[in-house]
Amino acid sequence: MSNRAMNNVNQFQNDEAKYQAIVDRNADADDVFYYAVLTTGVYCRPSCSARLAKRENVSFHTSCADAEKAGYRACKRCRPNEMKKEERQALAVAKACRLIEEAEEAPDLDALAEAAGMSRFYFHRVFKSITGVTPKAYTTAHRGNRVREELRDSETITEAIYDAGFNSNGRFYANTEKLLGMKPTSYRKGGADTEIHFALGECTLGSILVAASEKGICSILLGDDPQDLVQDLQDRFTKATLKGGDDDFEKWVAQVVGFVDDPSIGFDLPLDIRGTAFQQRVWKALGDIPVGSRMSYAEVAQKIGSPKAVRAVASACASNHIAVAIPCHRVVRSDGALSGYRWGVERKQQLLDCEAVAAQ
Repeated sequence: MSNRAMNNVNQFQNDEAKYQAIVDRNADADDVFYYAVLTTGVYCRPSCSARLAKRENVSFHTSCADAEKAGYRACKRCRPNEMKKEERQALAVAKACRLIEEAEEAPDLDALAEAAGMSRFYFHRVFKSITGVTPKAYTTAHRGNRVREELRDSETITEAIYDAGFNSNGRFYANTEKLLGMKPTSYRKGGADTEIHFALGECTLGSILVAASEKGICSILLGDDPQDLVQDLQDRFTKATLKGGDDDFEKWVAQVVGFVDDPSIGFDLPLDIRGTAFQQRVWKALGDIPVGSRMSYAEVAQKIGSPKAVRAVASACASNHIAVAIPCHRVVRSDGALSGYRWGVERKQQLLDCEAVAAQ
């Protein structure tokens, strides 16, 4: 038994504590004990949302079998003799994810909801709550991965399109930039036809590398060793053509350096943001955090409508390759303490201190 489970057992040892757990609908008491109501003949979990029974009508039981032996039947609302609702929902969503991943053609929302045993609207809400993205976004992200795999292995682009589950060329090409970040012919060649301009410089936070595709800034990297920054860029764009910046690009670099040194001046350069649907939702939310302000990972998760996706939010912050312009440094732990930062906690503190002064 885990330490948490043991603590819960100890917490609800006497009948007064058990009844208070029912009053509070305390989910921590679930599976520790069950309660039965004499007037209804039903037994429930402590967290059941049923109308509160009077204390004199309540009895306590250590298991479902114990309650049923005493003549009580399971509540149809909280279903104490089955898995918890959260567990049932997680299994249903996991099943839906497998259906999406294994289907030759993307299943529609009605088919997924039916397989999960839920209404269309309820399934959509549950899926987003658990995964952090909508069923459509999950399907798009998965098909993007399949496209990447098929483009590497198929003999032609058309073959790759149909093998990845697109039933027409038009539907694929309408989404190709979002799926791949480049044209399919370029991706098929490992990004060989993609040009990335970059330049190194120095700022108040140390060395800085700024890189841009034809769409906009795709990397702002910070560090101590310029060569490490170049290696990081090469690792992301393994077969793209990396070129030194021209005079116009150097002006962009100067703007980026000025912004990093003083984020209060604002940033108006175009960005080429490459990430999953969930990551892009998180990064967009980060951009709404005002200079000089901070949010916790839990608050960001709440802001994007996925309150349970705190760890996924932290992962999205760690995956950010565009420092400061996507201000993941403004996200801290719930207790206000600084957590990890891709470019070092000291730089994170320095950025926050600088913004705090600028916001005064």
